[in-house]
Amino acid sequence: MELSDAIRKWTLKNAADYKLAIPAKIIGKVIGEVPSAKEDMKGTMAKINEEAKRVNALPIEQVEGELGAYSFEEKKEEKREIGLEGALAGKVVTRFAPEPSGYPHIGHAKAAFLEYVPVQKYGGKMLLRFDDTNPEKEKVEFVQAIKDGLLWLGISWQEETYTSDRMEEFYAYAQELMVKNCAYVCTCDAQEIKKNRMGMHECDCRVRDGQENLLLWKKMMGGNVAAGGAIVRFRGDMHAQNTVLRDPTLFRIIEGAHYRQGEKYRVWPSYDFAAPIMDSLEGVTHAMRSKEYELRDELYFLILKKLELRAPRLVGFSRLAIKGAPVSKRLITPLIQEGKVSGYDDPRLPTLVALKRRGMQPQAIQEFVLSFGLSKVESEPGWEKLLNENKKIIDPKSMRRYFVKNPVKLNVMGAIESIRKEARIKNHPIKDMGERVVQVQGNFYIAGADAATLQPDETFRLKDLYNVKVAKVGEEIIGAHAGEEMIVGKKMQWVDAQSAIKCEVLVAGDLFVGEKYNEKSLSVDSGLCESACAQLEIGDIVQFERYGFVRLDKKEEGKLVFVFVSG
Repeated sequence: MELSDAIRKWTLKNAADYKLAIPAKIIGKVIGEVPSAKEDMKGTMAKINEEAKRVNALPIEQVEGELGAYSFEEKKEEKREIGLEGALAGKVVTRFAPEPSGYPHIGHAKAAFLEYVPVQKYGGKMLLRFDDTNPEKEKVEFVQAIKDGLLWLGISWQEETYTSDRMEEFYAYAQELMVKNCAYVCTCDAQEIKKNRMGMHECDCRVRDGQENLLLWKKMMGGNVAAGGAIVRFRGDMHAQNTVLRDPTLFRIIEGAHYRQGEKYRVWPSYDFAAPIMDSLEGVTHAMRSKEYELRDELYFLILKKLELRAPRLVGFSRLAIKGAPVSKRLITPLIQEGKVSGYDDPRLPTLVALKRRGMQPQAIQEFVLSFGLSKVESEPGWEKLLNENKKIIDPKSMRRYFVKNPVKLNVMGAIESIRKEARIKNHPIKDMGERVVQVQGNFYIAGADAATLQPDETFRLKDLYNVKVAKVGEEIIGAHAGEEMIVGKKMQWVDAQSAIKCEVLVAGDLFVGEKYNEKSLSVDSGLCESACAQLEIGDIVQFERYGFVRLDKKEEGKLVFVFVSG
């Protein structure tokens, strides 16, 4: 391709994508098409600047018309297949097993899709199992939030189970391990247990026989031992290099009412004990576990072996977090309690309710989380990749609207009959989404940043309307009608002064910078939007031209509040 043709092609493409051709964003594309262009960078940039000036003076219809002469090959990322070793068609059983102790987040979305997608591929079923054996942390609110989050993502499940419903079976298995001399009741205090585990020393409790252990077990169950007074430990190997195997805890006493079981139980199994048994009893064929459990895999299989239960296949994957946005309840809960974030749906958070409020689409989240596949490499990407996936989805279907930030009044003198009284504006530059008609009287608002660039005697264009020649600048811009023919020069967004609506846009940034809370992580852009925005419903996404995509968050008296989605 000739250099001039490459410049024209990519300048038109840039103008169509960003509503304004920006030379700095064009040069890389041109060099990619014509590598020899970098031999004379100064000359190439001069030609790009000249073409950008030409294209920016064209109406969008002409830009799109000229662009139609070129074709573009979209570079597609290879999708990572979620393959499962030993999977049999129609017989795959997976389980998504969250603890209902908080609202689901982007990490849960990754785990859930990794459980869900293989079932769609091979056939079988996915279980939704609530790992609810800690009455101190779990609530009905969180159970519902998890189910709502999955449904919003488009994930369905064939069975819904609760670990706490099988307590009697856990008790029977605990007693079996004691009889087999594979578990014992330990009455050492927490500090002594920790010291012995670190020093690879066996405590005196380890030599108790089965009958003595069963007697102490009954006392634990009957309320004759206080919380912290005794635990049940697996008889592992106190000299193992893997510290997990140094007699880990299988049961502990937790007083208090359980959200589902009430006060029926006071001795609760640990995750290490309950997870393998549940996986085996529920017929799970492939149990997905994040990399943090890797050292616990040996214990998982040991417990099943001692109980002579079927062992599923374990499939490991890395956890997912977004840089600057904590997923840990340990960090999120204090932020809510201290009022630093408004709640679990604060748009700065990576919880599913927050992502929904921020305008993220379920399909974008699926593409984003599955792009990491079953890799065990820990990942903490920034927001960019998710935002890019989301933009691909919302851009073709989002109507365009006008918005001016920090508005400045513009008075166009000579608003007489000869001046056009209405603007007909397309709702989308490419898709056929109709148009809206805006009545004008000669009084407008333009963005403060645009107003600051104007000089007396300068002529600029009110986009999709007419040209204005500046007479006076200041707190209010005074100008005169200067014709309707297209001009080379500044094009500005505007809103009609009589019908404009007050609005705010909440703009979320990184909640944390390193380990420190970012006091400036949420900003508010105030301005005015056009009257057509009054017809939007809560949750609708539009693009404020030359600003970005926004989602209508709420309607207040005389004001609309949006959340910024992406640029």
